[in-house]
Amino acid sequence: MPISRNLLSGKRNYLLALILLSFIAVICVAFSRTDSEDYDIARREVLLRRIGHEILLQSGDSTTRVLPVKKIAENEYQIRFENEFTFQTDSLVNTTQRLLAKDPIASDYVVNVLNCSNSSVVYGFAVSKNKKEDIIACIGRKQPVSCYRITIKFKPDGITLARNKYFLGGLSFLAFVSFIFLRSIKPRKALSIDENNKIFTFGSVLFDAQQRQLLINKISIDLTGTETRLLLIFALSPNETIERSRLQKEIWEDEGVIVGRSLDMFISKLRKKLELDPNSNIVVIRSKGYKLEVNT
Repeated sequence: MPISRNLLSGKRNYLLALILLSFIAVICVAFSRTDSEDYDIARREVLLRRIGHEILLQSGDSTTRVLPVKKIAENEYQIRFENEFTFQTDSLVNTTQRLLAKDPIASDYVVNVLNCSNSSVVYGFAVSKNKKEDIIACIGRKQPVSCYRITIKFKPDGITLARNKYFLGGLSFLAFVSFIFLRSIKPRKALSIDENNKIFTFGSVLFDAQQRQLLINKISIDLTGTETRLLLIFALSPNETIERSRLQKEIWEDEGVIVGRSLDMFISKLRKKLELDPNSNIVVIRSKGYKLEVNT
């Protein structure tokens, strides 16, 4: 196999491995969570359930259940109740702030109380790490007995934001590496001697593309420019079928005119020049094209 093909193959394998490693890294950064983060999230859900429990106690209900806390979005949860109840707005604010102060990753959040029947917001407030940005209104008002659901939406924590940045950065890097890889394997429009001045060997043939010569059993045979470009295509892919249309395109497209019989004529000339090597021959693949058949 020609040295140039080995180098090209090695380059492709290296780029493919780089893309694979980049993809794995992006997935790991995007979806991995540390044990500490998992613990904090589990602890948050317990605190939310405790908020529901204390609200019922404040309304005089110590027997009905707080239903399982439901996660309705990435950073949003809903506290649900088995029965109707009433609540004091200031008690809800104080209870929520007191309990969520124990959550190390919950510094900013918005609380909304929804009516179960029509999902309208009957009360809401916002708490921020910067107390000047808190939004709390209607303190001291008692709400009527009804079916309520409490939703709490947290501001994404630093860990989530960092993971998203790494994820987007990783995707950008992966896209760049993929572009380089795809560009490196994009088939060339046409082959030229200047781009492929290597020496190829197949069978008993030594093919010098730069010098436009064949050396078979110590006999030197000159090639024309077109014969050299044509044989170069076959030499890069020995024992592989090359479509007739591809040969015509890569050899004659830049000249602006493609003559069907020209290909057959040059194939015939190459066959005669390769006759000194019984192990190398250009054969016709019916309805497809040609193949440089090399017997080892």
